[in-house]
Amino acid sequence: MRRIEFGPLPGEAHIDPESAWPPLLHEAVRQLQEYFERKRQTFDLPLDMEATSFQRTVYDELLKIEYGHVTSYGEVAEGVGRPELARAVGQAVGANPVPIVIPCHRVVASDGKLVGFGGGLPAKVALLRIEGIEVDGDRPSSKVRPDVLRLEL
Repeated sequence: MRRIEFGPLPGEAHIDPESAWPPLLHEAVRQLQEYFERKRQTFDLPLDMEATSFQRTVYDELLKIEYGHVTSYGEVAEGVGRPELARAVGQAVGANPVPIVIPCHRVVASDGKLVGFGGGLPAKVALLRIEGIEVDGDRPSSKVRPDVLRLEL
């Protein structure tokens, strides 16, 4: 899997019929559907994406965040052994080409508030709510509940 994107397809996009999809695409769609139906908490898909070694380290750390939990960018930075690089972690998280599969939606600000998401904050809120995490709205000032708890990643 190389990429997951949010939003409508461009008007000129041509969509191949399902019968023409490669087997891996069928499997990815099946696993994502199971996630949206609350029947799947982790993914078992081969990832074939371009990323720097730092990004890969961050993505490996994100994969440790359990379903239904959130953590902060600072906690992820500590988890990769670079507590001074919380902003760089934020940039790596923002460059994640396979959101949901690599659960970047589970990362919030250190004060427990929402911050950016490539698919938009309403999508981030929807993903968190699928996992049973309550959010007070879909604006950057919205609070995630329960509050961010220190997790051993």
